[in-house]
Amino acid sequence: MQTLLKLSRAVDWLNSLIGRYVIWLILASTVISAVNAAVRKAFNVSSNAYLEVQWYLFAASFLLAAGYTLLNGEHVKIDVISSRLSKRAQIWIDVIGFTLFLMPFCLAILWFGTPFFLKAFHSGEMSSNAGGLLRWPVYLMMPLGFGLLMLQGLSELVKRVAYLMGLIDDPTIKKVEKTAEEELAEAIQKLAEEKAAKASAA
Repeated sequence: MQTLLKLSRAVDWLNSLIGRYVIWLILASTVISAVNAAVRKAFNVSSNAYLEVQWYLFAASFLLAAGYTLLNGEHVKIDVISSRLSKRAQIWIDVIGFTLFLMPFCLAILWFGTPFFLKAFHSGEMSSNAGGLLRWPVYLMMPLGFGLLMLQGLSELVKRVAYLMGLIDDPTIKKVEKTAEEELAEAIQKLAEEKAAKASAA
C-alpha cells in the first residue's frame, strides 16, 4: 500500500502542476477573443482560425484540468443524501463511484478517443471552415484529458482505501487554500511588478 500511496502522491503532483499552468489557457482564449472582436469591428477583418483557436484553448483547459479538479474535490456532486451519512459511508460511496463509474467511463473515452485522434493526425484532417485549423490538436485533448482524469481517479481510490485501512487522514479534506482565480490574479500581479521593476531599472 505504501508503494501505491507514493504513486498516488506522484499523480497528485503531476495534476497539480498541470492545473497551475492550464489556467493560462483561459486567459489566452479570452485575450484572443477580445483582440479578434476589436479587429473585426475596427477593420472588418477576421479569420475562422481565431475563432477555432479560442475553443481549442477552452476545450484544452477544461479537459486537461479535469484531474486537477478531481484532486481538489471541485467536481459537481449530489450530496443531499451522502452528506447525512458517516464519513466512512461517504468514502465507500466514493470507492464504488470511482471503481464502477469513473474508471470504466475514462477507459471507454480512451478506447474510442485515441484511434479518433490518431486517424486525424495521420490524415492531416483540417477544419471544414475556410481558414480553419488542423483538427488533431484538439482531438488529442480527449485521450490526454481523460488519461489524466483516470490517473487522478486511481490516486483518489488509493487514498480512500488507505483511509479505510487507517493508514492516512481523511483525503476528502481540501488542502488548497487559494482558488485558481486567486492564484491567477497573484501570478498576473507578480508579472506586472517584475515588468515595472525592469522598466524602472532601465
